[in-house]
Amino acid sequence: MQIKRFSDAPYYDAPNHFDCKAMRLAGFEDGGPENFWIGCSHFLPGGGAGPDSSPLEKVYVILSGQLTIRVGGKEEKAGPMDSVTIPAGEEREIVNESNDIVTMIVVMPYPKKS
Repeated sequence: MQIKRFSDAPYYDAPNHFDCKAMRLAGFEDGGPENFWIGCSHFLPGGGAGPDSSPLEKVYVILSGQLTIRVGGKEEKAGPMDSVTIPAGEEREIVNESNDIVTMIVVMPYPKKS
């Protein structure tokens, strides 16, 4: 078993994200999960990511606030305890259109080794 305290989670730069602070809660470390990693992202009002895609699927779980997600010309809003699954290769854009901070968990598999 490994417990990583929130206070020990390192920040990382998430590509193509803006007005966002991202932290790695688990993964990419000895003793961490073998098949996926977990992050926590805080988006300031007006902050977001994309539009872009990833070769890996991802799951978002919104903890607080409301996030706007745009995929394939469709727009949805997700709030506390909603989960959003983005399939591999699907272009998405996420934006915090509110005046509150949005906090969400991100779960992704590790990149495939070449």
